Amino acid sequence: MKYVFYVLGILILTLGIAFTIQSDLGVSPFDAILVGLAVHAGLTVGSWEVMIALLLIGCNSFLKRQRPEVSGMLTAFITGIGIDMWLFLLHFFVTPEQWYIKAICFGIGLVVTGLGTATYLYTNFAPMPIDRLTFIIKELTGTSIFFSRTIIFLVFLTAGVMLKGPIGIGTLLTVCLGGLVLHFFTPFLLEKYWGALQTLVHYDKECF
Repeated sequence: MKYVFYVLGILILTLGIAFTIQSDLGVSPFDAILVGLAVHAGLTVGSWEVMIALLLIGCNSFLKRQRPEVSGMLTAFITGIGIDMWLFLLHFFVTPEQWYIKAICFGIGLVVTGLGTATYLYTNFAPMPIDRLTFIIKELTGTSIFFSRTIIFLVFLTAGVMLKGPIGIGTLLTVCLGGLVLHFFTPFLLEKYWGALQTLVHYDKECF
């Protein structure tokens, strides 16, 4: 069941990312790097997701002074496929033109991304390198997920601007609210749903 939630979480996460890209209001600093590279250097957004993940795995290994967490590449690979898949599908169904439709599209993307991230992270199975970096910084600085995520977003924002990625009001909102949304959903899922699911699965095993 853990692996079902792992895949489900990534699918939800990548749907949220695709929504923010389609909103055309600006994406998260990390996604701005991916889109910028895809536009100016070729390949797909999902392909750059995998390649950047490889670099982050090396960075995380250096910060933790431990062997690289190669398992994170599995998540990055699935995420890359998910982003490209959702972008392909949403291209036919979600092409907002009015500003308020774009705002709704972005809002959905922001919330869905936080929900998906919290869902797959709690399975504690092969977290994406950027999310592992969040917890590493949280551990090293003794601060919150919100603070750690915000620091990472600001660093990637600088890189996104240099690569001429889709930076906009949505990017600013992601920097300010992205960590907060993740911080909200993490204990919410833990206390309200994951615990209940674990109880249900345990009950089913006893019955059969």
